[in-house]
Amino acid sequence: MDVMNVALGGMMIAQSSFERTAQTIAGASTQSTQSQPTQKPDTVDLSTEAVNLIAARDQFQASAQVFQAGDKMQKKLLDIMA
Repeated sequence: MDVMNVALGGMMIAQSSFERTAQTIAGASTQSTQSQPTQKPDTVDLSTEAVNLIAARDQFQASAQVFQAGDKMQKKLLDIMA
């Protein structure tokens, strides 16, 4: 069913966004300035990254609900046709 594929795609995009943001946060504390002492270490705006994590979570949940609705519709259609 096309709706379920779209919902699954949305879930995958949200998961990718969540992982990217988590890596950004995790990488902020591990960046070393010893290799290039003349440059300032990169900083991460934790409030922005926290908003990105929440947005990814919400996007995943919304896509999961669309997937569930598509599943219910498909079951109902099978019940009607059977």
